[in-house]
Amino acid sequence: MQQITYKPIGIIHSPFLTLNNIPIQNVGATEEIATIEIFPEFVDGLKDLEGFSHIILLYHLHLVQNSALIVKPFMDTMPRGIFATRSPIRPNPIGFTIVKLVGINNNLLTIKHFDMLNNTPLLDMKPYISTIDEIKDSKSGWLTGKIQNFETTKSDSRFIL
Repeated sequence: MQQITYKPIGIIHSPFLTLNNIPIQNVGATEEIATIEIFPEFVDGLKDLEGFSHIILLYHLHLVQNSALIVKPFMDTMPRGIFATRSPIRPNPIGFTIVKLVGINNNLLTIKHFDMLNNTPLLDMKPYISTIDEIKDSKSGWLTGKIQNFETTKSDSRFIL
């Protein structure tokens, strides 16, 4: 199998400096501001992005040191399969978040509603388009009835290695 490598397109500058006590999902960070610094060779790719209110970020979970197939997620006490959770200790430590795009100034994007640590490498971004990305008849599996807690739940030490 061919080895896969990714080159970051930028870096996320966030006020969250440690893995402990940060929002477990983007809806838990309502007032904080972060900046995405796009590297010079990718700046031309920002053309026309300013017309979107939200963007999808794909990023490298750079502090993850191992993985597990069964984890005890933040919103539950039962062990769950990794692919049924949003735990960071994944076989491929790739994060996914939809953030609010506040503004663009040259190679700097200002965002809100994020859950990434400072210095997180950004792998890619795409515009969020509600008519395409929102799925109205979706199910939430074992998280049914627990979703409202995403806004207030903060991380603890269970995934700090």
